[in-house]
Amino acid sequence: MMMKWVKKSVFLCIVLALTTNLHAQTYEQMVSTKKEALDHFNDDKFGMFIHWGIYSILGGVYKGEKIDDMKSPDPKDGAWIQATGEIPRAEYDQLVKQFNPILFDADEYVQLIKNAGMKYLVITAKHHDGFALWDSKVSTFDMGSTPSKRDLLQELYDACQKYGVDFGLYYSHNIDWHDAHDCNIKQYLDFKGEVWPEPADFTGQKRRTMGANLWDPSPNTFDDYLYKKAYPQVEELLTKFPNLKIIWYDFAHFLTAGQSFKFYQMVYKLNPNVIVTDRVGNNFGDFRIPGDNKIPSIEEMGGKPWETVGTFNNSWGYKSYDNDWKSPYELIYWITAISSRGGNYMLNIGPKGDGTIPEQNVKILHAIGEWMSVNGAAIYGTKRWKVSREGTAAKKMLGTGHRETHGFTQKFTTSDFWFTAKGNKVYVIALERGKEALIKSFAEENIQQVKLLGHHKKLRWKQTEEGLSIVLPKNKNKQIGYALEVTLTQDTEQKELK
Repeated sequence: MMMKWVKKSVFLCIVLALTTNLHAQTYEQMVSTKKEALDHFNDDKFGMFIHWGIYSILGGVYKGEKIDDMKSPDPKDGAWIQATGEIPRAEYDQLVKQFNPILFDADEYVQLIKNAGMKYLVITAKHHDGFALWDSKVSTFDMGSTPSKRDLLQELYDACQKYGVDFGLYYSHNIDWHDAHDCNIKQYLDFKGEVWPEPADFTGQKRRTMGANLWDPSPNTFDDYLYKKAYPQVEELLTKFPNLKIIWYDFAHFLTAGQSFKFYQMVYKLNPNVIVTDRVGNNFGDFRIPGDNKIPSIEEMGGKPWETVGTFNNSWGYKSYDNDWKSPYELIYWITAISSRGGNYMLNIGPKGDGTIPEQNVKILHAIGEWMSVNGAAIYGTKRWKVSREGTAAKKMLGTGHRETHGFTQKFTTSDFWFTAKGNKVYVIALERGKEALIKSFAEENIQQVKLLGHHKKLRWKQTEEGLSIVLPKNKNKQIGYALEVTLTQDTEQKELK
């Protein structure tokens, strides 16, 4: 009897080891098939994020109190108002009856996005409040229960197919204040051996419970949520939109490795061409997100494809009184700095409850579109060059709170340059323009030709021991900065990146 038990135990250990190994190999195999999809994504460089849901009706104000005045450790963001205000689920549900975006026009959205020079969009199919922006088969907390009953996702998808814009979906898989009980935090912390209800990390500091519904959790278990809502909804979305490009999972703080892997694996099985954010959790995912409103160092990204997501003001969801708008100059800096480091930039809008886009967003997007129509060749399809920039050290952009607190005070000069590369061409982007420019990074390069994007006449230029010296024509259109195309005798990709 004892021998049988030993043999059985050994057999189970072998099976477990093989399963674990297969688990890891399967993930690596899946990632290895996505090079083409990831290259396409990285070439796009610039996209639109859309945070939209029933929270947009409130505009950051609940019962006359601004979200910024609410005493809560949770984000003061329009999309987080249910958690920040600790609004009971039954009370928050009443917003469904008010959500009627009669002024939403999918064609208008996508044309605006395309004219701004954006190549893709990602919209919140389901954010943390659990509301589905389509008529879901497994939930009544969705568009099917609203007065309009419109399928907003389908309308946007169709417009994207019509105008040639890549379509992606955001899905909050771990956090769901409506149906995910406590979002798995107690089970997660019990598994970690941490103290409940005041969990602490290994240094003894209190761990953030941000995102977990601890004020009015649903009566079902977290596993019920996964198997009856989250997994089925992901399957719905992958089946509903065959030409989907991106699944943007978010906030996997309390998921186990097995749960994260299942969310990743489901996408691959249903559509192996769809790329997935690393926010699926537990070191899975196809591309990295360094942080919101953050410009990371090249070293931080470790050579993997990455994308920074950013806001026009300081809120993802519509916030009626937030007028701290980033200027076209600042946003062109973000696009330029991120591209020079090899990343993508996805800029967010938060539509109003009636479906309209705030006027400030539209004006700024038009200005960015004008710049991209002239200088887009220096952004799209580019890689990093041997250096990313030349000039004074830029201040760090460390996240939404940092930008909100410190603002944008960076002063650039005519000696500040950013570089991108494509084949044997190196692009030089400057945000300030003088009569002449000296670019020191070209001192030892073999240069064939120099062009100013948007300018059809020959430039006066010469190469010296100091670098590349150029005489710039007058800026008749008063464009922000300029971009040069410098053709080298050697393919830039043959040189080692530093």
